[in-house]
Amino acid sequence: MSIIDTRTPDAKRLIPGATGDWEIIIGLEVHAQVISEAKLFSGASTSFGGAPNANVSLVDAAMPGMLPVINEECVKQAIRTGLGLKAAINHKSVFDRKNYFYPDLPQGYQISQFKQPIVGEGKVIVSVGPDRQGEFEDIEVGIERLHLEQDAGKSMHDQHATMSYVDLNRSGVALMEIVSKPDIRSADEAKAYVTKLRTIMRYLGTCDGNMDEGSLRADVNVSVRRPGGAFGTRCEIKNVNSIRFIGQAIESEARRQIAILEDGGKIDQETRLFDPVKGETRSLRSKEEAHDYRYFPDPDLLPLEFDQAYVDALAKDLPELPDDKKIRFESLGLSAYDASVLVAEKERADYFDAMLSFGTDPKRAANWVINEYLGRVSQSVTVQVQGAELTTALGRVTPEANSAIIELVSDGTISSKIAKDLLEIVWNEGGDPRQLVESRGMKQVTDTGAIEKAVDEVIAANPDKAEQARAKPTMAGWFVGQVMKATGGKANPQAVNDLVKAKLGIEG
Repeated sequence: MSIIDTRTPDAKRLIPGATGDWEIIIGLEVHAQVISEAKLFSGASTSFGGAPNANVSLVDAAMPGMLPVINEECVKQAIRTGLGLKAAINHKSVFDRKNYFYPDLPQGYQISQFKQPIVGEGKVIVSVGPDRQGEFEDIEVGIERLHLEQDAGKSMHDQHATMSYVDLNRSGVALMEIVSKPDIRSADEAKAYVTKLRTIMRYLGTCDGNMDEGSLRADVNVSVRRPGGAFGTRCEIKNVNSIRFIGQAIESEARRQIAILEDGGKIDQETRLFDPVKGETRSLRSKEEAHDYRYFPDPDLLPLEFDQAYVDALAKDLPELPDDKKIRFESLGLSAYDASVLVAEKERADYFDAMLSFGTDPKRAANWVINEYLGRVSQSVTVQVQGAELTTALGRVTPEANSAIIELVSDGTISSKIAKDLLEIVWNEGGDPRQLVESRGMKQVTDTGAIEKAVDEVIAANPDKAEQARAKPTMAGWFVGQVMKATGGKANPQAVNDLVKAKLGIEG
């Protein structure tokens, strides 16, 4: 299969070397664990954190005579993911045996898909940024394929001084391997791409994306070349399990390859591991080719076939995906940055939508959530929104309560300063924000007479600073701060500002 390079060299992504600039070419194979209660070919549980070998069926342990039976939910999840990636869905796919030996692979082969995967070519729009100007750059990353396969077990080498143990709980768990085209040109693009994939799958409910649990990990293929030249020899960095490490592994491997080439050497195609402690990759083994695995159709499994009506039924129930949600949020007046922050996590976007359902102004809601509330979030709860449960990782304050706080600021009942204090009370104690404002005397002071008295007292107590402010009007802000402090933050800030300037004889 020929590979077509569709991207022209970008000067800002080039890496300077001793003998000229270099370009990184990156392709990713992302392994995403399918959300399902049972494994791909057995009824064993997929729950995380069980005792070693607690979730192992006779099929997973490769006992003689045990035959695999396809889990239809895993098939549906793969199709949903393919639709979310705007990819071609293949109505006929074939499961193959990928033969290799490893202690945690009891069958001696992995059931995977080789020539005929369930999902074909697709694409993902990735926003890279923001840069120093707060701007994002959108790039398109092609998807080569998505196929279903079994996961292997886990070898544990630190449990005994002379032996390794094997835990087969993960053996047979369904994985979606999503293979990108070599369209990625920087570590930042790679990190943004994996982040976007994780976001899409979380929206779809097809993979939880928990990299710390092994639910999402990536094999990273890296090569370097002179700008616009032929593709170089690639090395594959296996099983990178954090987005930060993906970026570090790419940068480390690119520097290693550039140093070798500039020194007159050549790159050996091989599989490598990334050591996050040392911040470098190291050789694991020579890179296998497809023929090394001796692929052949699994004789125990018939070809997987379904019709377009089956796909259409799944497509009809797909949720609104991140790109569409971002466009909708921007149509409400949000900046591209604010919309991107909100759609980055499904729970966050759902929370924002719930606030809008209470009639909250979109711009005010976005500003409050992003700049105030997210900083206060610390734990997950389930809250009630219009009678329906909304599971969110966004803390103890319901969308309705946050909407009420914003409304109290909008109608002048409380100031922005008091709003922050009110949020703290609702977070710690709960309650209706409107009732709390009434019962605790938190209403904003709008009586100009009371405010004027406070302004007069602050000016009278600081005659030297008053003269300085008349000569340097920007110092008026100091008086505003002092009056707000004297009134416990309850005075209307605009009224204070106007009165301070009037009393000091400052125009504008």
